[in-house]
Amino acid sequence: MKPTSLLLAATVLMSTPISSALAASATPPDVAKKPHVVKAPHGAERNDEYYWLRDDKRENKEMLAYLNAENAYTDAVMAPLKPLEDKLYEEVVARIKQDDASVPYRERGWWYYARFVTGKDYPVHARRKDGPGVDAVSIQAANAAGDFAGEQVLLDVNALGEGKDYYNVGDYEVSQDNRLLAYADDTNGRRQYTIRFKNLDTGEMLPDTVTNAEPNLVWSDDGRTLFYVDKDPETLLSKRVKAHVLGTPSSQDALVYEEEDDSFYMGIGRSRDDKFICISVESTVSSEMRCTPAASPGVFTVLAPRERDVEYQADHLGDRWVIRTNADGATNFKIVTAPTDSVSRKDWKDWVAHRDDVFVEGFELFDGFSVVAERANALESLRVIKADGSSDYVKADEPAYSMGLSANPETGTDWLRYSYTSMTTPATTYELNTKTGERRLLKQQPVPGYDASKYVTERVWAPARDGKTKIPVTLVYRKDVARDGKAPMLQYAYGSYGASMDPNFSITNVSLLDRGVVYALAHIRGGQEMGRAWYDDGKLYNKINTFTDFIDVTDYLVKEGYAAKDRVAAMGGSAGGLLMGAVSNMAPEKYKVILTLVPFVDVVTTMLDPTIPLTTNEYDEWGNPEEKGYYDYILTYSPYDNLQAKAYPAMFVGTGLWDSQVQYWEPAKYVARLRDLNTGKGPVVFRTNMEAGHGGKSGRFRQYRERAEMFAFMLDQLGVASK
Repeated sequence: MKPTSLLLAATVLMSTPISSALAASATPPDVAKKPHVVKAPHGAERNDEYYWLRDDKRENKEMLAYLNAENAYTDAVMAPLKPLEDKLYEEVVARIKQDDASVPYRERGWWYYARFVTGKDYPVHARRKDGPGVDAVSIQAANAAGDFAGEQVLLDVNALGEGKDYYNVGDYEVSQDNRLLAYADDTNGRRQYTIRFKNLDTGEMLPDTVTNAEPNLVWSDDGRTLFYVDKDPETLLSKRVKAHVLGTPSSQDALVYEEEDDSFYMGIGRSRDDKFICISVESTVSSEMRCTPAASPGVFTVLAPRERDVEYQADHLGDRWVIRTNADGATNFKIVTAPTDSVSRKDWKDWVAHRDDVFVEGFELFDGFSVVAERANALESLRVIKADGSSDYVKADEPAYSMGLSANPETGTDWLRYSYTSMTTPATTYELNTKTGERRLLKQQPVPGYDASKYVTERVWAPARDGKTKIPVTLVYRKDVARDGKAPMLQYAYGSYGASMDPNFSITNVSLLDRGVVYALAHIRGGQEMGRAWYDDGKLYNKINTFTDFIDVTDYLVKEGYAAKDRVAAMGGSAGGLLMGAVSNMAPEKYKVILTLVPFVDVVTTMLDPTIPLTTNEYDEWGNPEEKGYYDYILTYSPYDNLQAKAYPAMFVGTGLWDSQVQYWEPAKYVARLRDLNTGKGPVVFRTNMEAGHGGKSGRFRQYRERAEMFAFMLDQLGVASK
């Protein structure tokens, strides 16, 4: 059936009662209740009858039997929709140019890129030696023609992942002399990486391995020493920086730095000019960096001692540090400079001033200019600051879009590479000559069969219930979908950690748009789309704003005719899964179906347990429920604790057994209790990926199979799947 016919079919369904094709005869699994009291230090107690489903080792046979029973139930319920799932999957895969390759970038005399092989799940990471006639354009042409002569393969991830249910290369790093490769891989999704080494001259794998590490690697200039971040084996927090010397046992790796405060994350990197190796530690509200010369690593010197409510990130080029910071009341951040030998904030001099209406998100340094990544009115921008102090903004082409810095490893160039996309424009890489203004298109993501002219994206502002706040919303839909209050709609949001959800092109969403679905991205409080205050207004004691914003956006879009009030779907994952749990408790009647992935739904219990990964890092995000005030507030919205005997929307809940970010037992307990209390007639299915973690299955095709199953469920509930 052609897209226009699909739309006609959907239009007919809009005026008739929605009937589901799902199997109704299957019986959902039941699971035992075992009384368990969860106690807080201040004396509060809660009964958690499904607490026993937690098993840190993932070995409890009764628990595994329950998860498998839920998977079997999902299989049975979804069986009638298998043709639709297959169709959605086929449509998405057809939009992928299977032998595609990334835009090459040059670093230390080599051009680096990743390419895919038709039918394969994983990339091949490769490079070519620089020389006459070798540049990004010529390499792209060679890759497109299947000409790989002169290519050196760094990692064939397909070969490395062969036979494994899950495989991921988190990071790789080439030594400064271009001869050795270090890479970190994960084989179950738990994010406990193993570091391995390869001799690029011979192709030989070295015997050295380092386990239980973060995928964050930095070589020293000697080409023998690799700095890495070691994880706590229980909490999985990044705790220590160590140095591994090739040819020595990892048990002898020297401890370089250990972070005692469990509220901080840790990372390592090189400065822009390669002069320094730096260790960064970041909490929700504080930062600290310490650096050492890369040529002769020794003592790591602190740039500025940590202070609560002072964040900073520094980079070095030439004879100065350039630092992004919120110090001195710069809520939306500013940029300062300091001399190379500075070890105190007293040396910091303002360079890019703080502005109340512009959020400074980052920067990139070049020899002849600098680029500042900014955000205003929920839109990203890049400001090019020239050597004489004048500045220009990189132009955008649409009313709602996403723009950011691309790979720019070399400082001695007049060209700036940046990325651009929107909900109708596939991912695009441009380079801009900062002296002449010339713009060159290097690559746009090829999407076979896609015609951007059939779709429209727009930005609207939904009023929040406080009467003063306007919530930005980005919409995309087919031009032939009438704004008459009859269309089905999928609304997505995240709203936590200051993470901004910017409008990006999605090959999966095209299948929804072609079936008449309106897609809405709600930029709710808790993100940082509108600056730091937008984040602060959606965390701690302001967290409720995140949930009410989402509901208010739904009300506005229905009122304005973008969607039918009984045909709204909502989707969110991780902290966005908390959002889904909260809105389904607060306003279940407004949503026909909810898709919730790896959902953080048991907030109180998790935040009371410092042995669970991420708990201690998150006290400044959610509050520490060991304090009575935060305990009481979190308890007002924690989805698991607020389930009641009432009608809930149809729900698709997904998780991964090996998830280290949101443990599998949170959604498992949530679904078990939901089944006990739900009086609604909509189906609830719970899919556990038994071989994956927080990000779902590995590989570029497997993820689309998971998404196709979810979307088939949603379309059925919205009345779009029927013909």
